[in-house]
Amino acid sequence: MPQGKIIKALSGFYYVLGEEGTVQCRGRGVFRKNKVTPLVGDEVVYQAENKTDGYIMEVKDRKNELVRPPIANVDQAILVFSAVEPEFSTALLDRFLVLVEYNQIRPLICITKVDLLDDGLTKLERYAEDYRNAGYEVIFTSSETEEGLKELSPYIEGKISVFAGQSGVGKSSLLNALRPELALKTSGISHHLGRGKHTTRHVELIKIGNHGLVADTPGFSSLEFTEIEPAELNYCFPDFARLSEDCKFRECLHISEPKCAVKAAVEEGKLPEYRYQHYKDFLQEIKDRKPRY
Repeated sequence: MPQGKIIKALSGFYYVLGEEGTVQCRGRGVFRKNKVTPLVGDEVVYQAENKTDGYIMEVKDRKNELVRPPIANVDQAILVFSAVEPEFSTALLDRFLVLVEYNQIRPLICITKVDLLDDGLTKLERYAEDYRNAGYEVIFTSSETEEGLKELSPYIEGKISVFAGQSGVGKSSLLNALRPELALKTSGISHHLGRGKHTTRHVELIKIGNHGLVADTPGFSSLEFTEIEPAELNYCFPDFARLSEDCKFRECLHISEPKCAVKAAVEEGKLPEYRYQHYKDFLQEIKDRKPRY
């Protein structure tokens, strides 16, 4: 039987890209019985008599999967954050980074709408330097002026990428700039609500360049650490994880333990204090989480 990749899921149908093009499929009942839900990005075995009447017979093992957005086998997450409208937030960026790190997906930080800045990039460049020092790659882009698009394109080639970020940051606008014929629906932020309007209603893999696939995902502004345990949070901050090798205690949580290398680095100005504050906030949130049964 042929194999392919799910590139779109909509209204109970799965659109599978195989050697002979895209086939519209349904999931077999066995998936519901075994509590397996096919996801965009899944490699599957399917059976089809024609282009519109196929069935997914098997879902191959996944290397990773996300819940929000629901997608599997992602190579990298392009975290799209706007310079303004909505305002750039390190707290929200760190929240995204923790979840991406936990799922072992490589992140790329993309700060867009830089053409709207009145006072230049000075403050954002300081933030960018902090995140680069933490081990992340950061690029500045603008869908209007096309700044940074040539720099972004090589990251996308040959990979499955997920564009993720808060609603209204310009993910769809950025995809339109990369591939104008897409004409994806876009919308700015609601000034009454102070947040973006949802313009993407489903997850779909879109071809960008010669061999790149990008998922334009529904925007969202709240993310919960439902799976992460307190001892795991350290490893979701790679700059902290590197320093923690010099902590006195192997399972140091970097809060009240003596001879903590992370706390020392913060006091010496080697780690940004705001990153450490976010870590403490996230750790408390995880500790306060209701136990799962």
